[in-house]
Amino acid sequence: MKVLITGVDGYSGWPLALHLLARGHEVVGIDNFVTRKRVKEVGSWSATPIPTFAKRQVAVREIMGKELGFYRGDLQNYDFVHHVLQAEHPDAIVHLAEQRSAPYSMIDVHHAVATQVENLTGTLHILYAMKEACPDAHLVKMGTMGEYGTPNTDIPEGFFDVEFHGRKDHLPFPRQGGSWYHWSKVFDSGDVMFAAKIFNLRATDVMQGVIYGIRTPEITDDRLLTRFDFDETWGTALNRFIAQAVLGSPITPYGRGEQKRGFLALEDSMQSLRLAVEHPAAPGEYRVFNQFDASYSVNELADRVARIAGEFDLKPVIEHPADPRVEAEQHYYQPIHEHLPALGYRRTRELDEVVREIFTDLLRFRRRLEAGRHVVVPTVQWRVPDSRPLLKARAAPEAPLPTHPGSPSLDSPA
Repeated sequence: MKVLITGVDGYSGWPLALHLLARGHEVVGIDNFVTRKRVKEVGSWSATPIPTFAKRQVAVREIMGKELGFYRGDLQNYDFVHHVLQAEHPDAIVHLAEQRSAPYSMIDVHHAVATQVENLTGTLHILYAMKEACPDAHLVKMGTMGEYGTPNTDIPEGFFDVEFHGRKDHLPFPRQGGSWYHWSKVFDSGDVMFAAKIFNLRATDVMQGVIYGIRTPEITDDRLLTRFDFDETWGTALNRFIAQAVLGSPITPYGRGEQKRGFLALEDSMQSLRLAVEHPAAPGEYRVFNQFDASYSVNELADRVARIAGEFDLKPVIEHPADPRVEAEQHYYQPIHEHLPALGYRRTRELDEVVREIFTDLLRFRRRLEAGRHVVVPTVQWRVPDSRPLLKARAAPEAPLPTHPGSPSLDSPA
């Protein structure tokens, strides 16, 4: 199959390109490198050194013996989007090119508007270009489990049966986004669902949990590494916790730390996206796949990171700053995920195994983290800041005796 990946330079887009190339698919990418610029905007960078995209293409050719096609351009330009789809006529389009940070969308009105306008415009441009240039292609859009929020019910895969005043229907499950970013994804989902209906398009919305990890089987050389964001704007809670442990800083779950989310390893995220690509929806069908492997509270993540840090002779403590977000800090969380396992999805990586792998890499690139200590602490507030005190620090769980080889070299390429 020929697969077009928008956002191919990103955290998920890059390893997905390698994953699909390794399995015999032809891959073409689009990117405008705005994520690199926006990470710099908040004073941060990737903990892993990332070459230019041209050097990435050379590395793919030399290491994998594959060619990775590429167009530099912006999805805000409809003529560009239409030109690429008409020229390439892909069998599938994996749409990853969106502003992906909830904290970034909450900085101020300008970041909120940019997030929603850019994300929705890019998606609508793809949908209309598909209708005009490649109506038989299959769109796989990266959604997020965050679209659902944390309802006090089980979370179905997109749709559920409802009875009200004696009448029944099968309807989209209500969405309760927790940031302007999440609401942009909710609106995206509605647009894709509507376009599938009126344009007779094939569409799959993959509601991904939080992805963790730096490596996949295809990443066999540092030139092929994907990015690792560790700051409070672009890094996930797990990323921040591991970076804090490496730096000798306190691990900081927000508030009570009982916020619960679904997680999966980067390698398994690639597997889920590939399965969605290889098993396309029918014409006119909009389907939803929930994708995660296990749910963890933020406290559980902090405790695991602190315990594994002990294997590397690190002894972090855990502190609880006030939660800068507007979210339920204790809640029910039980999503359903059956569709991808029915296509053959099987979990391949466990959380602890991947966390150890991340520690090994971050210790190699520790100098890159050291220079970024100032960007790990939360500064973006969802609401007007209040005077809630820092909750009492708690000791990290006792670590077992080290079972891992000694820390790697701290050599850190510029």
